Amino acid sequence: MQLYTIDTGYFKLDGGAMFGVVPKVLWSRTNPADENNLCPWAMRSLLIEDGNRLILIDNGIGDKQDGKFLKHYYLHGDVNLHSSLAKHGFSADDVTDVFLTHLHFDHCGGSVKWNADRTSFEMTFKNAKYWSNKEHWQWATEPNNREKSSFLRDNIIPIQEAGHLNFVEKEGELFNNFKTLFVNGHTEAQMIPHITHKDKTIVFAADLLPSIGHIPLPYVMGYDTRPLLTLTEKEKFLKEAAEKEYILFLQHDNYNECCTVEQTERGVRLKDTFSLTEIL
Repeated sequence: MQLYTIDTGYFKLDGGAMFGVVPKVLWSRTNPADENNLCPWAMRSLLIEDGNRLILIDNGIGDKQDGKFLKHYYLHGDVNLHSSLAKHGFSADDVTDVFLTHLHFDHCGGSVKWNADRTSFEMTFKNAKYWSNKEHWQWATEPNNREKSSFLRDNIIPIQEAGHLNFVEKEGELFNNFKTLFVNGHTEAQMIPHITHKDKTIVFAADLLPSIGHIPLPYVMGYDTRPLLTLTEKEKFLKEAAEKEYILFLQHDNYNECCTVEQTERGVRLKDTFSLTEIL
């Protein structure tokens, strides 16, 4: 098995929205904001090569949305999904499985692209199975008013129409050395992959833990639909991560790719930060 970091690009979001009720004077210590109160965030994916299977976890915001939509997110950086795949010797056609932690636009937008003459949509990963789950799929295709703007139909419905949609039926092992945890605080049935590699467990933290700045329990995103449930889920997860020495792969942290945590007198806190290549 080989693991590769896939950087799909960077964007900006309001710092207050990313940290909920936590005051700016506290969250800005780890995530300084610009004059418009915007903080830069990564859209970092993970590619797993295991035998004949090539699994991509999430795929960023994509490029098919119009300028009116994209201007709100201040896309920047000189990397994208395809350049990052090519860096490691792969193309979109090589991917066998696209695992979508959830269907918010910054996690699944790269799933679907315009065809050559921009008259219809087609699969970016034409040879891949796309994985969601029934509960989250229904949540995303019949969205509540709070999350409606995050579930873009152009990112989602073409997957089903093209016959590429598959459902994860339950928690546990989906692929060899690849297990899923379901959590419901951020959105319904978000899936958190746990990958066993050699003697280590690498957890793709997705929006359960967007950055090291979100490790303290009260630091919960304003985007979460059930923040009190996030508190419970995050406390349980971080305690286990400290006890079992998980490597946490951080999808949105602009400055840190991976981290470990440890139990302290003040609760679970950051232990170390590093890149994926440094630890594997």
